[in-house]
Amino acid sequence: MRVLVTGGAGFIGSHFVKRLVAAGEEVVVLDKLTYAAADGVNLKDVEHEFHQGDIAKDQALVAELVARCDAVVNFAAETHVDRSILSATDFGDTEFLGTRVLLEGVRGKDVRFVQVSTDEVYGDRSGGKPAAESDPVWPSSPYSVAKAAGDMWIPAYARTFGVNASITRGSNTYGPNQYPEKLIPLFVTNALEGEPLPLYGDGRQIRDWLYVEDHCAGIELVLREGVPGEAYNVGGGEERENIDVATEILALLGADPALLRHVEDRPGHDRRYALDTTKLRTLGWAPTVGFEDGLQATVDWYRDRRDWWEPIKSGEFRAYYERQYAARLGG
Repeated sequence: MRVLVTGGAGFIGSHFVKRLVAAGEEVVVLDKLTYAAADGVNLKDVEHEFHQGDIAKDQALVAELVARCDAVVNFAAETHVDRSILSATDFGDTEFLGTRVLLEGVRGKDVRFVQVSTDEVYGDRSGGKPAAESDPVWPSSPYSVAKAAGDMWIPAYARTFGVNASITRGSNTYGPNQYPEKLIPLFVTNALEGEPLPLYGDGRQIRDWLYVEDHCAGIELVLREGVPGEAYNVGGGEERENIDVATEILALLGADPALLRHVEDRPGHDRRYALDTTKLRTLGWAPTVGFEDGLQATVDWYRDRRDWWEPIKSGEFRAYYERQYAARLGG
C-alpha cells in the first residue's frame, strides 16, 4: 500500500511510520510541524515522502495526496489537555475541521481511512466499568471534546457516503521521543535535571498505560482488518495511579524522592480512564510490553538521548512550562 500518514512527524505517528516502512509499505507523511513534531527529527533516516501542511486549511494539498494513496491514517491533532485549557482554538480546527477535510478527500474513492482517537472521549470512568466502544462519549476537557467531535464524522461518512473509515481509541501512550510536556517524559527529564516533578492534586488519578509499539500494532491491525464505521479500543490494561508512576520513575533514576511536588490540580481533571479491549483482541491483538519493562526502556532512552530533549526544553517548551507550572511551584 501507499499510506498517507497525517501527523506522522509526531510521537505516535512517527513510530507508526517506521512500522509501516519496516513492513514494506510506501509512506507519505503530511505534517504541520508544530512544536510537538520536534522539528521533524523523529523521522530522520526513515524512508518516506514528506509534505508540510495543515489538514484543516490546505484542502488542495490534502486532495492531491489522498488521490494517489490507498489508505489514510490520521494522527494529526493538538494533543495536550493542559494546552487545550489555556486555548482551545487550534484543537477545534485540527481535530474537527481537519478530519472533515480528510474525509472529503477520500469520499468517493477506494481509500481506507483510520481516525486515531483517544480513551478520553469516554470521560471519567471512576467507579465504573472500563469503557466499551458501544458506550456514549462524555468528554471532560476541551481536548477530548475536539477529539470526540472529530470522531463523530467517521460513522456519519461511513453510513451516508460509504467511506471505508474506522476509529481507534488509545489509552495513555508512552515511549521514546514523546514531547516532554506529557507526564512520563516530563517527570523523567525533570528528574534527570534535578528539577521538581509537579504532580497534580493528590496524584491518585488513574491512567491505563500503553507502550507506543503496542499502540501502533493495534492501529495497523484496524487499518488492515477494521470494519467501516466501527471504533476499536486500544488499551494496555496497565492501570496505575500517577503518584505511583512518579515514584517508580524516581526509583529507576535513583533520584531524590523530595523532587516530587504536589501542586494545584488541573481544572476538571478526570480521575480514571479505562478501556475494554475485547473487540480488538478478537481480531488477534494483545499488548506485548508490560508497564515495568516499557517504563524502564523509556527511562533509558531519555537518559541516553539528552541530545534529543535538551534543545526542546530550552525553546518553546520553556515559555509553556513557566506559564503552566511557575505559580503552582511557587516561582
